[in-house]
Amino acid sequence: SMQLGGEKETIEQTQIGAIQMSRVSVGTMGPIVDDINVINMPFLFKNTAHAEKMMDGGIGQELLDKITASPNANLVALCWMDAGARSLYNTKHPIKSIEDVKGLKFRVIGNPIFIDMMNALGGNGVAMGYDQVFSALQTGVIDGAENNLPSYVFSNHYTTAKYVTLTEHLVIPEVLVFSKRVWSGLSADDQNLIKKFAREAQLEERGFWNEYEKRALEKAKAAGSQIVEIADKTPFQNAVKPVWDKYGPKYQDMIKRIQAIA
Repeated sequence: SMQLGGEKETIEQTQIGAIQMSRVSVGTMGPIVDDINVINMPFLFKNTAHAEKMMDGGIGQELLDKITASPNANLVALCWMDAGARSLYNTKHPIKSIEDVKGLKFRVIGNPIFIDMMNALGGNGVAMGYDQVFSALQTGVIDGAENNLPSYVFSNHYTTAKYVTLTEHLVIPEVLVFSKRVWSGLSADDQNLIKKFAREAQLEERGFWNEYEKRALEKAKAAGSQIVEIADKTPFQNAVKPVWDKYGPKYQDMIKRIQAIA
């Protein structure tokens, strides 16, 4: 329950070895290891199944290795953890078209890509720690946020933000990271075991996640949340073109490789 701080704080504590292992969003890791920011591009993946293929294959391992190799991180990246697709929810009104986003203040993870994305969609992106979102929704500091359905429900955001729109604009997984400082003190056998079990956990967590997502959707509907599905996401995809123009060129090769995953 974030007793050790928000994601930014837990990453910092893992870097110095105060925490041995942490599960954090790639959204928060992107500013630390720029190579993995590619995954934070809006509408990069066709759907969650496409993202899962990336995680399980060679590109997924390559990106984990980039975190481990990064001198900025001081972390060992063990595996991916599914965190579903992220959608918009707010306290004001249903979002049925991109025009309905206009002027709403949305919390985003503190990553320039997400702030620019939200502004491009017509809203106002507000960087804020996840641990502060609930009170900010209650007090009107923000009008909404974007996240996966389990986070929306199990952090009680659904009690104040009743309008959900399944834009699924981002599919950003979590990454399980181990403190490099602590890791270096483990035997090679223990390191190999942890890597083996991490891979198993990556695949097993997915089943739990899918169940969790179904339960969250049922709970939100039962509590009176309005769930809007967007049949044609093209206007949303077109709106974030400036984000792609700004950040896309440096990730061009990796973007092509990810989009080519069948």
